Amino acid sequence: MLILTVVFPVYFTTVLAAGRSDADFLWGAAFSVSMLIAALISPVLGAIADHSAGKKRFLLYFTLLCIVSTALLFYVGEHRLALGFILLIFANIGFEACLVFYDAFLPEITTERSYGRVSGYGFAMGYVGSLLSVLIAYPLISEGFTPENFTNIRWSFVLAAGLFTIFALPFFFVLRDSKKDVFRSESYISIGISRVVTTVRNVKRYSNIGKFLISYFIYFDAINTVVIFASIYATVTLNFSITEILLFFITVQTTAIAGSLGFGILADSIGRKNTISITLLIWIGVVIGAFLSQDKLTFFVVGTIAGLALGSCQASSRSLMSTILPFHKRTEFFGFYSFFGKASAIIGPTLFGLLSTLFNQRWAILSVGFFFLVGLILLQRVKEEPYKPEADEIIPPTSPNT
Repeated sequence: MLILTVVFPVYFTTVLAAGRSDADFLWGAAFSVSMLIAALISPVLGAIADHSAGKKRFLLYFTLLCIVSTALLFYVGEHRLALGFILLIFANIGFEACLVFYDAFLPEITTERSYGRVSGYGFAMGYVGSLLSVLIAYPLISEGFTPENFTNIRWSFVLAAGLFTIFALPFFFVLRDSKKDVFRSESYISIGISRVVTTVRNVKRYSNIGKFLISYFIYFDAINTVVIFASIYATVTLNFSITEILLFFITVQTTAIAGSLGFGILADSIGRKNTISITLLIWIGVVIGAFLSQDKLTFFVVGTIAGLALGSCQASSRSLMSTILPFHKRTEFFGFYSFFGKASAIIGPTLFGLLSTLFNQRWAILSVGFFFLVGLILLQRVKEEPYKPEADEIIPPTSPNT
């Protein structure tokens, strides 16, 4: 919330890249580079974790990478663009790699019939945390992006790192991770790459998952783009003050909580695929509304609706993935899920920054709607049914597919 959505994007474009016509492009590029690196390592990390049952250990490594890099943003003063660019990349790699292992716990902590609501509860609590971070940080950022307040702005980055640390602790102390002793004649990296190569070679066996991941790649690209450029769009195009931006995102996060809970429960009733389809239609309407917005009130209304779609789409996508993946390869496939989600962020933000530079932000935001439409069309090819192993496939006895 503080680093990727509300505070650091504006600080990056208006302070670190002050006076540059390509500020939007640089911000999009920094985000895209981090997502590319995270995308490339995610399937291998997932395969390693499946092999060694060490999700918590790898989660700890990348949690520390995110926390330390975020805290170091305090030292990114005016015009220190290169340092801010590099630290953002490391912080986001840490954060995004965490999600590979975090998401893979979903099939372990609940049953298939409750994937939707439990995933929704998880995202809802995430949005509650986002609101909390904004309320705590408000005294530091309420004076806006003025030279006199730059130090306070940078302290908000340290605050973000501190909150991440505090709320990560219960996960490591309470949640259990399955352990198993594995004989290794080669490195973890070699094992991970080998398992990924085997999965790719058998891609036809997992064609339904592949269809979903391609759709997810397209529509999540659009979501990533909206999230990382929303505060910049509101500041530059609609002249929002920092207080108005905070109120706007508090509104968005509040409706996102409702969307995560409401649509999460609905997904278990009408199906995850149908729920995602509904939210993608809402997203198309949101993009058109943002393009047409001429005043702040209209944009607030659009943001309220966007919050509902944001929470719903994220929670329902994770629960649909949990439904169709092979249980014995759950972390590996969540690595692919993470790969497609992160790789998608390479295209949209870069395209938005380019169109914003060449034309304006209104045309850039309208282009995002095309990705939502294509993702919706491709989603209809996906079958919402549990993975059925083929006769020659060896399934470990711990799998519910046995």
